[in-house]
Amino acid sequence: MEVTLQNLTKIFPSRNRKSKESVTAVSDFSLTIPDGKLIGLLGPSGCGKSTLLNLISGLEKPTSGRIFFGGDDVTELPPEVRGVGLVFQNYALYPHLTVLQNILFPLENLKGDKKLTKQQMLEKANEAASLVQISEYLERKPSQLSGGQQQRVAIARALVKMPKILLLDEPLSNLDARLRLQTREELRRIQRETGITTIFVTHDQEEAMSISDMIVVMKEGVLNQIGRPQDVYDEPVNLFVAKFLGTPPINVFRGRVESERLMIGNESVLEVKGVSDREVWIGVRPEGFIPCENGTLTCAQTAIEVMGRDMTVVASHPDCENANIRAIISSEMKVCESAKEARFDLKPNKTFIFEAGSGERIACGPVPLA
Repeated sequence: MEVTLQNLTKIFPSRNRKSKESVTAVSDFSLTIPDGKLIGLLGPSGCGKSTLLNLISGLEKPTSGRIFFGGDDVTELPPEVRGVGLVFQNYALYPHLTVLQNILFPLENLKGDKKLTKQQMLEKANEAASLVQISEYLERKPSQLSGGQQQRVAIARALVKMPKILLLDEPLSNLDARLRLQTREELRRIQRETGITTIFVTHDQEEAMSISDMIVVMKEGVLNQIGRPQDVYDEPVNLFVAKFLGTPPINVFRGRVESERLMIGNESVLEVKGVSDREVWIGVRPEGFIPCENGTLTCAQTAIEVMGRDMTVVASHPDCENANIRAIISSEMKVCESAKEARFDLKPNKTFIFEAGSGERIACGPVPLA
């Protein structure tokens, strides 16, 4: 089911007695989500991700704008008739019911021509349990399950009605790191097997990038960028997106363009043809550094961290916004651990230039110095 959001805006009245200023959680948001895709809604806390999910589900009504499922306008429809499945961060399982009873619950509330026989309900519940691999726990209560198992029950309950759209609101945030990895892989498998259009809300960029067909990066209720995860990582439209995506984060330097040369401090690091003289921000991905004895960028080396297949040169520079520069290089490269100075050339395709004021990306193709 294709989902189309058309100029959605959600404004909440102020809860502050001293200030009557309203809060815009989602602002003029337009997006088309293709049928059968898994979309990651990504952004920092308070950026409007969960509000957008609530608007799609019908739990919140937009201040303005329209929502379409396929060609149908569902903006005014209540949640129970939109055909959505919801999975929340806190699972929201009924503690007094067994796993089977929890999964059956949505089916027992179907009415009219959608009402099922008891046998049909059991078949659907068993299919959903099998899909999320919890068939052996059907007679247990939620308190007898691990966090990951409870999350699977919540997903099975959302899937049992075969919704048109599955909405996941930070469903993995209560799990430990190892279980998060395992469960997100399961989520991807389930989504591919069912083919249900899925919208996944998270503030964890690694999580979103690893399982999503497309990611949507939000900031303060505004869509900043949408695209395939690797494309957004490789071609950020602004400094916010560049800084938000990537672990370790991008290294950001204060710099300037002089006579089509990109300057960091007094060093010319790349050529930028067609860019006029100005102050800029320069972002270099951790994998964008090439150790070189006569490199164009000189940094103070503080440590070497060997991680097996690669190593990290930890350094500093007076014009770097980051507390530490982290340069990831192959562990096969020879680096003097006792050196006080590290010199690098920069990879042009891993170096981005942004306007000093707005943070918007400056369209240019940096090239190595001749």
